[in-house]
Amino acid sequence: MPYKANEVRRHRIPRTRYKVENWAEYDAALVRRGSLTVWVTPEAITAWTLARTGRRGRPQKYSDIAVETGLMLRLAFGRPWRQTEGLLGSIMGLLGLNLPVPDHTTFSRRSADLSVAPALKRTAGPVTVVIDSTGLKVFGAGEWQQEKHGGKPRRTWRKLHLAVNPDTGDILASELTTTDDGDASLVGALLEKVPQEITAVLADGAYDGDPVYRAVAAHSAEAAVIIPPRKTAVLSDTAETAPTRRDRHLQLIAEKGRLGWQRAVGYGKRSLVEVAVLRYKALIGRGLRARTLPAQKTEAAAGCRALNVMTSLGRPVSRRVA
Repeated sequence: MPYKANEVRRHRIPRTRYKVENWAEYDAALVRRGSLTVWVTPEAITAWTLARTGRRGRPQKYSDIAVETGLMLRLAFGRPWRQTEGLLGSIMGLLGLNLPVPDHTTFSRRSADLSVAPALKRTAGPVTVVIDSTGLKVFGAGEWQQEKHGGKPRRTWRKLHLAVNPDTGDILASELTTTDDGDASLVGALLEKVPQEITAVLADGAYDGDPVYRAVAAHSAEAAVIIPPRKTAVLSDTAETAPTRRDRHLQLIAEKGRLGWQRAVGYGKRSLVEVAVLRYKALIGRGLRARTLPAQKTEAAAGCRALNVMTSLGRPVSRRVA
């Protein structure tokens, strides 16, 4: 146990307890997540195959939405491509549809450059955006193999950056990058994918800095930026005459303390992006199956869309228990 020697002197905060008030509806939504027919939508059935264009060469037989359906099935149920092919074929039989199913080779080839990001769920009206990132493992040689045989480890990581609506739990935008890209540098790219007006952007202290404030202002000039300043942060030279938003955060912290600042600005909503990260890793997985970065980007985007489908079926409504 970490810090066992100081266990007696550590400040103990009682664990917050919550009670789910819509358990019947939420239980039914959890059951529906396992339904195979949820993933084959009427829109996908209508546009499953492509019409001939009359151009030279062999035309594509399946539309992008057909490949996307197979990719979401694969991620939602954790199956390889061959088993996904059989799973999708059985769904067509259950639905009584006479539609061809792409083979596993077609799935693997077409999913590498599939565009899924525009299919992420859009929320109408102004939204609050919470941003954070997490690591996803790229599977390679394991630790046991490295210890036994030596050599350079092949296992690497990717960063999944998420922009989440804390009120609905929907993932509004996502970006997958290498570990060389910093968290703050992806804020602008994430906000560009959110077409709605943004009322506030929340993030943890890793995003503190002028580039993030400028990126938010470029998207929505009036949006509030709620990011805790670093412990070593100081007021700007113009704090007395023309304070920046970061200066106002520092002044409020000096007046009310860090916890008082959190309550005053509603910083508690930021933790809901961690709930989305936990949901992604629990339902989609902690690693990436694809081997190339473009295919991994497509896989992560499809995983976010599959997660939005599951969330749309029903979410728990919890109440804090005193």
